Amino acid sequence: MALSRNVVLGVLGAVAVLLAMSLFTVHETQTAIRFQLGEIVQANYKPGLHWKWPLVNNVLKFDRRLQTLDTEPERFLTAEKKNVIVDSFAMWRIEDVRLFYTTVGGDPTQANVRLDQIVKDGLRSEFSKRTIQEVVSGDRDQIMETLGRLLKEQATFLGIASVDVRIKRIDLPPDVSNSVFSRMKAERLRVAKDFRSRGGEAAERIRADADRQSTVLLAEAYRDAERQRGEGDAQATEIYARAYGKDQDFYSFHRSLAAYRQSFSGRDDVLVLKPDSQLFRYFNKAQ
Repeated sequence: MALSRNVVLGVLGAVAVLLAMSLFTVHETQTAIRFQLGEIVQANYKPGLHWKWPLVNNVLKFDRRLQTLDTEPERFLTAEKKNVIVDSFAMWRIEDVRLFYTTVGGDPTQANVRLDQIVKDGLRSEFSKRTIQEVVSGDRDQIMETLGRLLKEQATFLGIASVDVRIKRIDLPPDVSNSVFSRMKAERLRVAKDFRSRGGEAAERIRADADRQSTVLLAEAYRDAERQRGEGDAQATEIYARAYGKDQDFYSFHRSLAAYRQSFSGRDDVLVLKPDSQLFRYFNKAQ
């Protein structure tokens, strides 16, 4: 009885061990390859519990989460044959684990080496087509878009899906920085001088136009004033003439009084005339 119990327990234990050796688990963050005597028989396992033949099959698991390729800053030549220091990174994950294993041996470090070479070749090609000003200020997004498309195409041959490529920083060596700064300063000074020249020209044009308008306005005002003065003088002369024509003696007497008033406006005024002068004709008549 005890012997049969031991046999049953031994059989159950062997079954448990065999079952444990026949099952394997793939987590949500993993993918796997199943080998049979060193040959790949199945790949790209989904997360869950899976079956294998014990002692015949073996399983390798790989992390299918996002991986980061953070490259060392590298020098590249621009179209002006000037050096720039570029720091970039890329994000990738395993897409085809069978191809990933056969091309890079399933080693993420080796995959980073291959991807790093693709990224540097792409950066070298793109920077050689552009000037420093273009790569620093204007064309960075276009460079990243082109580089991302290139890396995505090349990475598929490694069983890798490229998710993103970014340029973190573009620096200039000290000698190039000074040269670029001097050129930018000269350019800004040229633009400022051009603006000042245009402003001075516009100011002179406005000032000349204002002077012309002022001269025209003064001339028109003087003309109008002279015309009105002439019209006033003509009306006054006409009034005087009419008044003189109505009563010549009274008009002459009134004019003489005005002449007396103007001639003797002060106490010390002295006027030496002949007694029979026309100025005293009304005084002589009063006698």
